[in-house]
Amino acid sequence: MQNSSILQSWMKNENAITNWLLSHEADMIQTADYIFNHPETAYQEKLSSKYLGEYLEANGFKVEWNTADIDTAFTATWGSGKPYVGFLAEYDALAEIGHACGHNLLGTAVAGAACALKADMETNAVTDGGTLIVYGCPAEEIMSGKIIMNDKGIFDNLDVAVTWHPFDRNRVSNDIWQAQDIKNYTFHGRTSHAAKAPEEGRSALDAAELMNIGVNYLREHVPTECRMHYAYKDNGIPANVVPDYAKTNYFIRSYKRALTEEVSERVDNCARGAALMTGTTVDIELVTCCKEMKVNRVLAKIYYEAMTHIPTPEYTQEELDVAAEITEKAGLSNDGDYFSGLWPLEDEPVPMPIGTDVAEVSHTIPTITLSAATMCKGTPLHHWSTTKQSGMSIGQKGMFYAARCMAEGTKLLLSDPENLKKTWKFHNGTK
Repeated sequence: MQNSSILQSWMKNENAITNWLLSHEADMIQTADYIFNHPETAYQEKLSSKYLGEYLEANGFKVEWNTADIDTAFTATWGSGKPYVGFLAEYDALAEIGHACGHNLLGTAVAGAACALKADMETNAVTDGGTLIVYGCPAEEIMSGKIIMNDKGIFDNLDVAVTWHPFDRNRVSNDIWQAQDIKNYTFHGRTSHAAKAPEEGRSALDAAELMNIGVNYLREHVPTECRMHYAYKDNGIPANVVPDYAKTNYFIRSYKRALTEEVSERVDNCARGAALMTGTTVDIELVTCCKEMKVNRVLAKIYYEAMTHIPTPEYTQEELDVAAEITEKAGLSNDGDYFSGLWPLEDEPVPMPIGTDVAEVSHTIPTITLSAATMCKGTPLHHWSTTKQSGMSIGQKGMFYAARCMAEGTKLLLSDPENLKKTWKFHNGTK
């Protein structure tokens, strides 16, 4: 479903930022649609990263590939001198259900925000008054890309980092995303015939199952905010063989890095105990880890101020009908009120029971994350209903709104040199 213009009715033609977005509406929709129609999982985003990088190149950015030695990561730069403003783009999809986190919209809006801000800076003759850098960041869904890039110092010279995420609401994401460990537990045993000589075998699968039982009992004895999820990796061994190999993948989370580490060690002990009980061995691999999000109150207030002057999207009857249909089929909770305006900025940070690799970046440099409604109220992430709305005008309206909010918020941030000084004082705990 497409309208001839999804912007004209609510994005007023006020300045160079809105001028640019209005004149590049079709290009941005084409970019988001291309990434949507070519869903690629972590580190496989060859088409998506290339398309987004070439889009930025066509709009005046200098693009360099293989950032942090990742072949689906890129760095796109325009301008000169300080301050250095980093925009963090994502474009990876989920296996089976595609863009059920809306990253086709995320990356496109980030690129659009940087291009619109560039147009504003050119219009106001500040082309030597700052550098805009768009980072193409792969593999967010497995909590990896930005962590590798951050560990290699890619973001060290930035003055601020800006990003957003699709959700069912419009707000400054004043959220503490969780600190996470992602681990693989690989058990090794000894094969035998499961019927003729089971006593000769040492089942790696038994060990994995006993570990999971131990973790499920552990849940009662950790703080409520802790989360532990696991999945089996296929070992390809038929049931008539005592398996000598079994592998599980675990996500272990909480709102504090120290607590995550404590619980993670207890999960490790469940694995070690299971191996001891079954006469097997276990390899414990820390795939990746991150700290909790470091929220910056100064940035939150500046970007919220900008957002109060930006109209939220308006929806056609056709879009409302789609929202009603999705609500009924998916059993969403919204009482027929499918979309809302700008949510107020909370007085205190809000715990968010999910994670993102942006959190690791937020400890290196001051970072702001915005949220925009690319789906109707109650829509869960990683769900078919998110995928559906990410590929249509409902999602695209949220994408344009996010692009404008990031561009206008950054323009306001840069309008006074004291803003960045205050931002860094807060970041360093010297507010």
